Amino acid sequence: MVSKDQKRWNIAANIVMTIMTALAILPFILLIIASFTEENTALKYGYSYFPKAFSLDAYAYILQNASTFVRAYGMTIVVTALGTAASIVLTALTAYVLSKKGLPGGKILTLIVVFTMLFNGGLVATYISYVTIFHIKNTLFALVCPSLLMNAFSIMLVRNYFANSIPEEIYESARIDGASELTIFFKLVLPLSVPILATVGLMAGIAYWNDWQNALYYVDDKKLYTIQAILNSINDSISALTSLGGSAGVTVADLPSTTIRMAVAVVGILPVLVVYPFFQKYFAAGLMAGSVKG
Repeated sequence: MVSKDQKRWNIAANIVMTIMTALAILPFILLIIASFTEENTALKYGYSYFPKAFSLDAYAYILQNASTFVRAYGMTIVVTALGTAASIVLTALTAYVLSKKGLPGGKILTLIVVFTMLFNGGLVATYISYVTIFHIKNTLFALVCPSLLMNAFSIMLVRNYFANSIPEEIYESARIDGASELTIFFKLVLPLSVPILATVGLMAGIAYWNDWQNALYYVDDKKLYTIQAILNSINDSISALTSLGGSAGVTVADLPSTTIRMAVAVVGILPVLVVYPFFQKYFAAGLMAGSVKG
């Protein structure tokens, strides 16, 4: 039987979670409604959940310049897929090495990884290294490698999962049967680590999908622009709308500039909103298991 104190706690917890859920969802609803709001109405009255006039002008502009946005969408998908896959593989390999007990120099390697959570080389040094040494400017690698490919937080999450959630007896029995470390890793560890790898993959995928900084720093070629880079260009300068689209006879004054920002943002976040619910259970399970102190 549930006590009165427990009932009060459950009611209070439900109220708090309902409020937090509403605070998370309402901005997305406002964003979607704003993208369908008539331009002059949005400028005059601001964004509202109940606008005085609706319009499809922003989406009409996107359709009118579909080739630009489709190319950007395709580039975003390619970058996200490549970056997420590479991030999962490199993170898992690094974490597996660090999870080995008694590894010579293991503590030093762990310290080096954790050190990167506190300090980095700085933007200037990083930019010079990538541009002058690795020559990634205006290449696909510029959207994949800098900043997002690996991070210490994900490595430590996966490392703790490997060390604490997979019994040591599994490793020992595999070694007795003559399995190499690569065989153990690919045929035993990875299949048993779906929750944490899905968690890392989801975080990496969202980071790549939402990234605009790499394009800002390392990409001048508009053919390599992702959907977030286009949105950032629109936010920086309304003239980017005409330079990106190239529609004949369209002037800046004719464009629904305010609502286009909202429409492009809606187009950009839709895949994340659609995919996230399918990975939510892995995300929660992976964070809980990977956060156990090793």
